[in-house]
Amino acid sequence: MPIPDVVPLFALPKLVLSPAAIIPLHIFEDRYRKMTADVLASHRQIAMALLKPGWEKDYYGRPEVEGVVCVGTILSHEKLSDGRYNFLLQGKARARIVREVGDEPYRQAIVEKLQEEDSQESDLELARKCLSRLFENDAFAALPGGGQIREMLASDVPTAVVADLLAFRMVPEDQVELKQLLLAEANVKSRVWRIVEAIAQLRPAWQNLPQDPELN
Repeated sequence: MPIPDVVPLFALPKLVLSPAAIIPLHIFEDRYRKMTADVLASHRQIAMALLKPGWEKDYYGRPEVEGVVCVGTILSHEKLSDGRYNFLLQGKARARIVREVGDEPYRQAIVEKLQEEDSQESDLELARKCLSRLFENDAFAALPGGGQIREMLASDVPTAVVADLLAFRMVPEDQVELKQLLLAEANVKSRVWRIVEAIAQLRPAWQNLPQDPELN
């Protein structure tokens, strides 16, 4: 599904959506109820944006957001009796905000798809091998979603997709700045290696994982 020229901006302070990842969202503010109704009646796409620090002063206005967003598609939804919504949103593509437009109660922007570089699977072979070796370790496989990641690494799912899922699911929530940097990185090879490094540094408190010098 192509990205519309204009999409709603759903801006949150601590959430960075990655392409391929799926998140459940609960919509209760009036402006976002209208946003949801409008996109369900049209292209079903929403751009998830990260609020910049200081957003608290103007949350109900137009606080600053990061310039790169993840455009996602509503997969399924439920409208509650009081007008609130629950829906599942799946990230589809990286995009750059060109400018904000429109006069709806919710924010809208013209966006353009981020053009990626170095995305050939052959260029990512070594990074995939490093990830596979990491997830051969039972401690990593025991992390949330670790078993599924190990299965994907053994399948034909593209390495860049696996890496994006790792960025979303396994990079700690308190590293939201890193998550945003990974979202904004247009060079696929560089992005994948940064994700490999971030995952290699995970050391679950309940496990004593040895350092792998080849991943330093």
